[in-house]
Amino acid sequence: MVVLGWIWSPPKNPDSSKLDFDRLNSKDPKIKYGFTKELLTIGANNPELLYNHFDHWDKMMLSDKNIIKWTAIDIIGYLSSVDKENKTDSRISNLIGLLHSGHLITSNHAIFAFGLIAQNKPIHRKMIIKELTAISKDKFDTEECKEIAKGKVLETFKSFFTDIKDDKSVIDFIQIATNSQRNSTKKKANQLLRRLEKINRKE
Repeated sequence: MVVLGWIWSPPKNPDSSKLDFDRLNSKDPKIKYGFTKELLTIGANNPELLYNHFDHWDKMMLSDKNIIKWTAIDIIGYLSSVDKENKTDSRISNLIGLLHSGHLITSNHAIFAFGLIAQNKPIHRKMIIKELTAISKDKFDTEECKEIAKGKVLETFKSFFTDIKDDKSVIDFIQIATNSQRNSTKKKANQLLRRLEKINRKE
């Protein structure tokens, strides 16, 4: 994996006791951003090792360094799979703010995190679906950015068909996206709509 012009390899045996968060303050990009990649690898494969570090994720989500912020957003999503104490629930309001920030990459990371939370915590799924479709009302830097974010939402909807197949707001969102000026978003919308129509015909 190439990060900022250098090669990084994930650790073979991650150990939460060896996490040195001071590396996030390093002036050396290789150390700082290499550590964020290490955290993401652990989050994706061994999220339980990161569960007791919520104070760090809260700080990182407020960072003025985007890569650090994006890392924390993704990790909150990963942690929802092992969240027996419902710690991620109290971070949802912060994620909503980041989702509707109007900044494409930040929004996309929030969409990713919400997709995981929706899968792992069905109790929040209805609210998450509502927030995801609401990005169509957000103001992004460009209309192209908004269309890219819509495409990310459409990908996320694939994970919970049963919850969206009868939701008019979601169907409207998908139908509008079929007229997107961005071909990839239009394609995703048409594929999703056909799949939903096929499911409804079977019922």
